Amino acid sequence: MKAIKNARIIHESGILENHILLFNEKIIEIIPFDLNQTYELDEMIDAGHHYVSPGFIDIHIHGSGGSDTADATGYALQTVSTKLASTGVTAFLATTITEDIGKIKAALRNASDCRNKVTGAKILGCHLEGPFLNSQFKGAHNPDKMILPDISLIKEFKDIVRLVTFAPEISGSREFIQYCKGAGIALSIGHSAASYEQALDAISQGVGHITHTFNGMSPLHHRKPGVVGAAMNTTVSCELIVDNVHLHTAIPEIMYKLKGIDKIVLVTDAMRACGMPEGNYDLGGRQVSVKDGKAVLADGSLAGSVLTMNTALKNFREITKLPLEEVIKAATVNPAKVISAKKKGLIKPGMDADFTIFDADFNIISTIVNGKCVYQKF
Repeated sequence: MKAIKNARIIHESGILENHILLFNEKIIEIIPFDLNQTYELDEMIDAGHHYVSPGFIDIHIHGSGGSDTADATGYALQTVSTKLASTGVTAFLATTITEDIGKIKAALRNASDCRNKVTGAKILGCHLEGPFLNSQFKGAHNPDKMILPDISLIKEFKDIVRLVTFAPEISGSREFIQYCKGAGIALSIGHSAASYEQALDAISQGVGHITHTFNGMSPLHHRKPGVVGAAMNTTVSCELIVDNVHLHTAIPEIMYKLKGIDKIVLVTDAMRACGMPEGNYDLGGRQVSVKDGKAVLADGSLAGSVLTMNTALKNFREITKLPLEEVIKAATVNPAKVISAKKKGLIKPGMDADFTIFDADFNIISTIVNGKCVYQKF
């Protein structure tokens, strides 16, 4: 058994001090610290009065450290896993992009093979972003590779696919939604030109999430509320990329007031340039230029981000002024709920021992996955 002491533990009930956190691969107990008690432990970790939160979870990330899910190699996913751990992420969905079906399948097979082999942040599965998208809101996705929803692809990879972004207005979507629901795969509206009514219809069928809300979708208009209007007026959870590039800084605060913290999910949508020098990088076979914290195609379209989750949390807190224990939900328990990762996202007995230790500026001190330290700053 291991323990963490001298920590500010971010718990459901608030921030606990003068407690110790007992764990092995799972969380055993959180108890008041007693100087007079002897603890029989294999290891005692001193958090140095820093914060200890549930591990951060990123359900929308393509790559980092020069590597990408689409590379379809063990080296690539290990690189991403290691880099994510250094940013406090303990679990993620390896996210694909619109490509030839053969390349997408290779990426999914590779993620399945690597799921239990990577030694940093854990791969919980895959987020299939495309190719079932609407070219009208293509973003950085190649419109020539977009296709109608294909249930056979999901059937072949239903053990690894946990989340699918799609455009519900395209032909075949109703049957696609029903199949994914039956297979326990979460669905998200994104890169979509759906009208308000079409988005509401998809949500009524069981779609419960919105991909990078505001980006890559029909916008809010007073006569045509679009996907954004449907997101605001229903109980779906909404991804936000809070890098101060994808969204005006007013948007996170507005969405918090409309949706409440429990329906906001912070994601990075990071691509391989994250954590790398400025320059030119590949994303789905297209060249992306990265400069001043912004990743764009030649036509100026945003192409993912170079955001890290700890920075997203810092930005979100600075904008909303919310208490830390509320802010943390957007990168822990909320994404866990989207993909039904029932043992992740909270610090309580029986949950996976995934922890992120960080200071008041969200600098990562240590990252622990299933009870093992996978990143240590010092």
